Amino acid sequence: MSPRTGRRGGDSGTREAILAAARERFAGHGYTGTTIRGIAADAGVDPALVHHFYGTKEQLFIAALRVPIDPRQVAEVVVRGGPREQAGHRMTRLFLSVWSSAGSRAPFLALLRSATTNEQAATMIREFLTSAMLARLAEPLGVSRLRLETAVAQLVGIALLRYVIQVEPLAGAGEEELVALIGPLVQRVLDSS
Repeated sequence: MSPRTGRRGGDSGTREAILAAARERFAGHGYTGTTIRGIAADAGVDPALVHHFYGTKEQLFIAALRVPIDPRQVAEVVVRGGPREQAGHRMTRLFLSVWSSAGSRAPFLALLRSATTNEQAATMIREFLTSAMLARLAEPLGVSRLRLETAVAQLVGIALLRYVIQVEPLAGAGEEELVALIGPLVQRVLDSS
């Protein structure tokens, strides 16, 4: 007999059950190998209910793993937020602003620590980054994935030194000072041929 699907009556914890099932599925099958149908089956609900609460698999991943930024927002800011020759500055400013908030920094740190200590977590995050984040930027910016990943790697390195290891004077520098310093470097990577 299959589990009853659909909406549970009252304050049933349906959203939490879906999130718990999603976390388990993403952890066990990675981002690519996880389906809305599989999550719905694990949560004992209809797939339409998963879509109702969370929309797409990408949005569910963001909610389940508490990813502090939506890839659509990144694309909106970096790609469509101004002239192409300033994309590196916008990328740097956005990255620093997300990391500077303690509320968004904590989930990033948890994801980063998980990825460095657990192969399943690394696979899941890598799949999400490549399919949801980097794919939205590379083609519209007209850059190779290698150049884009190199630019992102520079920013991750800055975040580690600034927010995790807290190396001074980097840790105490103002965001706009860093955007002025790092933005042109990121732009150079994006523009190099």
